[in-house]
Amino acid sequence: MATIEATLNIGPRVRALREAMDLSLRDLAELSGVSAPMLSQVERGETSPTLQTAARIAGGLELTLSQLLRLDEGGSVSIVRAGEVRNGPARRGHAYEVLTPPLPGLRAELSRHVLDAGAATGGLDDPPMHEPGSREVAHVQDGALDLVIDGDRHRLQGGDTVTFDADLPHHFENPGPGPATFLAVVSAGLRRS
Repeated sequence: MATIEATLNIGPRVRALREAMDLSLRDLAELSGVSAPMLSQVERGETSPTLQTAARIAGGLELTLSQLLRLDEGGSVSIVRAGEVRNGPARRGHAYEVLTPPLPGLRAELSRHVLDAGAATGGLDDPPMHEPGSREVAHVQDGALDLVIDGDRHRLQGGDTVTFDADLPHHFENPGPGPATFLAVVSAGLRRS
């Protein structure tokens, strides 16, 4: 019984996973069916969830209970299989998928983006939410992109790679004529806000 209770002390992991997915307590409550006050108590270590509650939290985080409890981890290697990628919300001709696992303490995230001709990853009304000090590396696989960063425009072609300060206002645009595909790695900032 002590082993199960120790295993269910998952508060810091739940919080790290929730924050990595950019979810508020209220968001996770809606996704999991576990109340926000209960989630807050779990995250702070004030209570250990039952197995049923832990399973609901795992589902809200798009994980199995085994993944949440780290029962299926085989050491320091974590593999995200092709069918296990997390899709970001597709909108305005921009679709993306996160290729890295939602692990606590992970300092970088790899994502694959597809932009339709004329589409953009965001703009003035949709700034990136990267923490201060973040860096981004983007590699254009196919097509052409314009990186618009802090008022400057940079044309990128297939095979080009760019590195920049991701905490500056920026977005990618596809000038066309066809779709553009690129990989992006965002690393966490050295400075904390």
